[in-house]
Amino acid sequence: MRLPFLTALVLASVMLACATRGSTPAPSKHLSPLDSAAEQYVKLVLALGQHDERDVDAYYGPEEWAREARAARLPLTEIGQRAAAVAKAVEAVPVPGDALVAMRRRFLLTQLFALSTRVRMLSGEQLTFDDESQALYDARAPHYPESEFEDVLAQLDRLVPGPGPLSERVERFRQRFVIPADKREAVYRAAIDEARRRTLQHVVLPAHERFTLEFVTDKPWGAYNWFKGNATSVIQINTELPEVIRRAILTAAHEGYPGHHVYNSLLEQHLVRERGWVEFTVYPLFSPMSLIAEGSADHGVELVFPDAEAYMRDTLFPLAGLDPKQAGTYMRLEALLEKLSYANNEVSRAYLDGRVSREAARDWLMRYAMLSSEHAELSVKSIEASRSYAINYNVGRDLVKQYVERRAGPGATQERRWEVFLDLLASPRLPSDLR
Repeated sequence: MRLPFLTALVLASVMLACATRGSTPAPSKHLSPLDSAAEQYVKLVLALGQHDERDVDAYYGPEEWAREARAARLPLTEIGQRAAAVAKAVEAVPVPGDALVAMRRRFLLTQLFALSTRVRMLSGEQLTFDDESQALYDARAPHYPESEFEDVLAQLDRLVPGPGPLSERVERFRQRFVIPADKREAVYRAAIDEARRRTLQHVVLPAHERFTLEFVTDKPWGAYNWFKGNATSVIQINTELPEVIRRAILTAAHEGYPGHHVYNSLLEQHLVRERGWVEFTVYPLFSPMSLIAEGSADHGVELVFPDAEAYMRDTLFPLAGLDPKQAGTYMRLEALLEKLSYANNEVSRAYLDGRVSREAARDWLMRYAMLSSEHAELSVKSIEASRSYAINYNVGRDLVKQYVERRAGPGATQERRWEVFLDLLASPRLPSDLR
């Protein structure tokens, strides 16, 4: 999963993660109706992945099912028909009295609807931005007028005064906070270790949980978590993209703790291993799971680093050889830039719905997302390929934060917020459940 700040710049190139197959207990031969539907759902997701490998972000279920999918290569029409039949079977199951099992039933129905929508899209059907995001991710992005972004630009102009276009001034300022290459590994490892230490104060993970950190190049994304099953992840960081110092805590929290690594580990521990719910052995990228995954990972940055400015000033800035006295101004700049994330949603909606040209979309991104001409062009390409996926970050983050605050209650302690957050990660809740 990509770093939130880079979602306007890059498209995640997703591959099937097949390591540690067989670590999940084999499904029972005596399946309940929901268990049977769950098994068929997993096989349909794997079948869809034969048409576009991006559709399967991770899988750690029975290797036999993956082999069957590769061998059969079901046509899209048949996948769609089978998905409709499975959905009818799930609908025929009475709503269970157990709240968690009822959530499971609703989860399967919504995921199957997203799968059917993806089949239609791969077959050539085009939806509007809002209809697509609702069908795939169970959410719609709010609409913001240009005045919303103009106000942020005015604040940036005051923060980074001087001659030249605002975007160039902002870029020059941020370049002062790039992590030197020879300090890179120390900075990232320190941030991930701290995020892990803080997260483990609130949650019990399997004793064998672990991750491998890799620095890579020639990737179209900024950072990615490849979950391998057995509470194991590979976290990769693309060193070809600008590595400003805040990226260290974003990566640590979003890709690791309490982000994607923790999310996938908890689902595996509580739903796959303890309950035998095989549907959670597969993660279809273009589905409501992505809004929960990306939104919780983005909110996790704030949750695990509520003292982000102080931590960076006192620990990461010295490690990177940067001036700690500049931490406050730098963090204010990054906070303002984050407010511009919804500009990407607005231009994606307008461009994909045919209301603005490609050139107009690029110019909009240069003005309202503070992108260079080169990065704006990359962002348009990302929009064309990933379409409405970007809402999973900012809309997802806001929905998760509002849910946590509402469930925790007024004046809640930080510990109570963690309890609500972790309960969300370990459950089959959907984006519509967060409202």
